[in-house]
Amino acid sequence: MQLYFTRHGRTEWNLEGRFQGREGDSPLLPESYAEIQKLGEYLKDVPFAAIYASSAPRAVTTAKEIAKHLKTNVPIIETDDLREMGFGSLEGRLFTEVNQEYPEASQMRKRLDKYDPTPFNGEPIGHLLRRIENVVTTAAKAHLDEGPVLFVGHGASFAASIPWLIGKPLSELRELGSLKNSSLTILETQTGELPYQLKVWNETNFLAEK
Repeated sequence: MQLYFTRHGRTEWNLEGRFQGREGDSPLLPESYAEIQKLGEYLKDVPFAAIYASSAPRAVTTAKEIAKHLKTNVPIIETDDLREMGFGSLEGRLFTEVNQEYPEASQMRKRLDKYDPTPFNGEPIGHLLRRIENVVTTAAKAHLDEGPVLFVGHGASFAASIPWLIGKPLSELRELGSLKNSSLTILETQTGELPYQLKVWNETNFLAEK
């Protein structure tokens, strides 16, 4: 069974360099719809059993746009547990401002075992990993004999949790790097039990196709 993951389309806050996080949100950029269309066309023949989407508007919109291009009618299941990592008081603020005020926040992109979100009331990394692991493993077992599943979520949460799902320790979760908007990552499992196998990471070649 294959598990597909994509990060939502690029948003206004992505363009401005702002933290969006679990509660923050901003609209997709007009050009993002074209990229999501290319992703949908790339996936149109995949017989998805279901699409699980973060309940954040930017992710729900992305999921619905992808679904328009699929050859079969695939149910979209929205869940709060696929939302982005909670950044507390950082949400909506510029990266440049935050890097000066909270330099320790940079560990979020480097060493999650050293990441401490307490100063800005952010979400502990353990909590994030547990909630996403629960959604993904539950879905994998539920649809194991039905077909692939697509997860539509967020950059920081997926960049941390996908390596976790393939068995990486906390200190190595960010070694694979970041995930681009509308990129595609694929994991594989035979039983639904962890760890999963990584087949594709952050693929974007299809976005360059005309």
